Amino acid sequence: MTERPRGIQDLDDLEAVFGALANQTRRTVLIVLHARGGSMSSRDIAARFDCSWPTTTRHLRVLEQAGLVHVERRGRERVYVLDTDRLLTVAGNWISRFST
Repeated sequence: MTERPRGIQDLDDLEAVFGALANQTRRTVLIVLHARGGSMSSRDIAARFDCSWPTTTRHLRVLEQAGLVHVERRGRERVYVLDTDRLLTVAGNWISRFST
């Protein structure tokens, strides 16, 4: 498999991160994770939202695919861990383009 050119990879990263951030529920999940020390079980995350379990898991999957969270298995539980470095790197690099 050939590696994608850096500029194309940067655009893919932007699309994934900002696509994930485009949804209010996913932004709220990130805020809740941050407020709770950076990690929570899927059950605890789902308990905070009014949406169905399949909808919650779809939101979590989008965040995972964007690299904004990663999953740790702890026994039978899935724990979602916030990746602030990914968020700050991708979003920060884009925002910094507009600084004077």
